[in-house]
Amino acid sequence: MEMEKRLTLELRNKKPAEVKELVLDNCRSDDGKIVGLSSDFENLEFLSMINVNLLSVSNLPKLHKLRKLELSDNRISGGLEVLAERTPNLTHLNLSGNKIKDINTLEPLKKLPNLHSLDLFNCEVTMLINYRESMFALLPQLTYLDGFDADDQEAPDSDPEADGDGLDDEYDENGEEGEEEDDDEEDELDEEVIDDEEEDEDDLEGEEEEDGVDDEEEEDEEDEDDDEGEEDLPQGEKRKRDLEDEGEEDPEDEEDEEDD
Repeated sequence: MEMEKRLTLELRNKKPAEVKELVLDNCRSDDGKIVGLSSDFENLEFLSMINVNLLSVSNLPKLHKLRKLELSDNRISGGLEVLAERTPNLTHLNLSGNKIKDINTLEPLKKLPNLHSLDLFNCEVTMLINYRESMFALLPQLTYLDGFDADDQEAPDSDPEADGDGLDDEYDENGEEGEEEDDDEEDELDEEVIDDEEEDEDDLEGEEEEDGVDDEEEEDEEDEDDDEGEEDLPQGEKRKRDLEDEGEEDPEDEEDEEDD
């Protein structure tokens, strides 16, 4: 895809002044030059043109708010004075994988007072003797060269200033809020489950109590039926049954036995 067409797609109906980050990686430049990009992108802070076959940055417009510029895997061999003129507030510059052979080629970067991170991986210049010492001497404003400082301490994974207004921090805050909301939802679900279990236990206890009451009522009804049955018996039969329950014999039966 051509750079100009890619630029139109990346805008997505926005005005250039509304864009803060622009990624044009892997598109085709026009004869090794930047096309389509203008000073209308006045609020641009991050620009990436990785592997777009650039030979020169001479067509780079004035972008005074630009802080991070990615130009790795191109064929740039010089002309870096343009960066000092048109991107004076640059803090991060990645020129890895370009055709830079001499330290003198990088001398124009001295005019970038805020530049504190420079990457030159896979450039021939990195093979020079005392390369690192020479670069820190040439660019005293540098903090990190190829990811390490002058004391060989590794740079942090991310830099809020380079990533545009602390977007990572904002994301982390939102992520934490999301986790808190999830925890709250889980707590609510746990409470609902506990409430349901308590209701089930209450229902079971209520059923057991009802069953107990029903059993007692049935026993009472059976006793009443027995009493009613005894009341219906003749007086003699009732008395006889009572004596039998007590283990005594009826006197009349004893008299009959004696007569026999």
